[in-house]
Amino acid sequence: MVSNTEPKIRVGIMSGLNIEFSLGDDYLLNGEVLKAGEYKVSLQNGEVEFLSRRYDSLLFLPSQPTSCFTLKNVTIGKEFHWEREENQVFRGGIQFIVEEDRITAINLIEAELYLTSVISSEMRSTSSMELLKAHAVISRSWLMAQLREKKSEENTLSETLIETTEKRIRWYDHHDHKNFDVCADDHCQRYQGITRESTSTVAEAIRQTRGEVLMYDGEICDARFSKSCGGATELFENCWEERNVPYLESFSDSKSGQLPDLTQEDEAEKWILSQPDAFCATTDKHVLSQVLNGYDQETTDFYRWEVTYNQKELSDLIRKKSGIDFGEIIDLIPVRRGTSGRLVELKIVGSKTTLIIGKELEIRKMLSESHLYSSAFIIKKEGEEGGVPARFRLYGAGWGHGVGLCQIGAAMMAEKGYGYKEILEHYYRNTQLKKLYN
Repeated sequence: MVSNTEPKIRVGIMSGLNIEFSLGDDYLLNGEVLKAGEYKVSLQNGEVEFLSRRYDSLLFLPSQPTSCFTLKNVTIGKEFHWEREENQVFRGGIQFIVEEDRITAINLIEAELYLTSVISSEMRSTSSMELLKAHAVISRSWLMAQLREKKSEENTLSETLIETTEKRIRWYDHHDHKNFDVCADDHCQRYQGITRESTSTVAEAIRQTRGEVLMYDGEICDARFSKSCGGATELFENCWEERNVPYLESFSDSKSGQLPDLTQEDEAEKWILSQPDAFCATTDKHVLSQVLNGYDQETTDFYRWEVTYNQKELSDLIRKKSGIDFGEIIDLIPVRRGTSGRLVELKIVGSKTTLIIGKELEIRKMLSESHLYSSAFIIKKEGEEGGVPARFRLYGAGWGHGVGLCQIGAAMMAEKGYGYKEILEHYYRNTQLKKLYN
């Protein structure tokens, strides 16, 4: 049944001991008008201090639909290789709460306005209409799935760490957020307010798909996506909790290609070291410049990539990231691969200790100052002396977890003339479109 109610959501934007912000218009605080201008909140004895008064929380409501505010020094791309700070402008309301000895800024915004920003933040607003429509549907589906799950499992968090003396298996998901619905960075969906230039094309893509979501077996789809699958999509269970999600299958990112068994080491090696045909196997600068924001275009080797560490670099990095002194790194051994060739478990063998780590994001975080592009990589040791390699060379494929829609692949599909429904059918098998609200 179609509802007339568009949901309003809570988006966690940033946290800090002090947060500077400005109001571009008059806002309402406790029913009183607060004039436009520059302001600051600070953490004082577990409370939010504002204009020399202290509060448990502060809620600023817009005086009109077009009212906006600016948050200063918002970190984007947190812990990724493009991490940086910028001032960001938002519509809607702003709330400041105390959370884990810091102040968190939360934006209260209607779902469709949120999605307009997500589409312009996840990719360029100059992308093709069919790609923007496809992304509008999956971003809305993902959001609505999170809202429904949060409502049905109030105050429950999924287990995200399994640790023994031999293994450390961790995954990261939206369940980590207790006091708001979604965050504003890559951990959920990129949301950068109206900072990113939107266009009439984005607005039209949102309008044409308003309220539309993907459904499977009567449930809203948890429509995951990543930048580049590297030619093969991955199963949900190999990146997050151990449950089967039927519409997030593993398949070749081409119209007719068949995947080898990439869970097998020899097949994974051949695949990663080759250039298999796939929608995302492109160097078309015209398409990439439309899809990727400026900082994303700093990454040019997303389909196949290579990283080299010398012994000291790798041992220092792993010690820093894990908190464990492995000594010299003797070997990196694949233990288990997913259906796209992504490592789900990796054994780190050191001269002092050995540990198996997983899942894919934990592996990517452990082997990079930020994140490796993906966990679909093979390892080559070089210059061994006394059983200790001088260098480790990683050859990899793809950018991101590879589950669901491949953004680069979807962009190329749109460029080749596929409609948004065909793009969705390719990446989310056996799903249906449904309108949730008008």
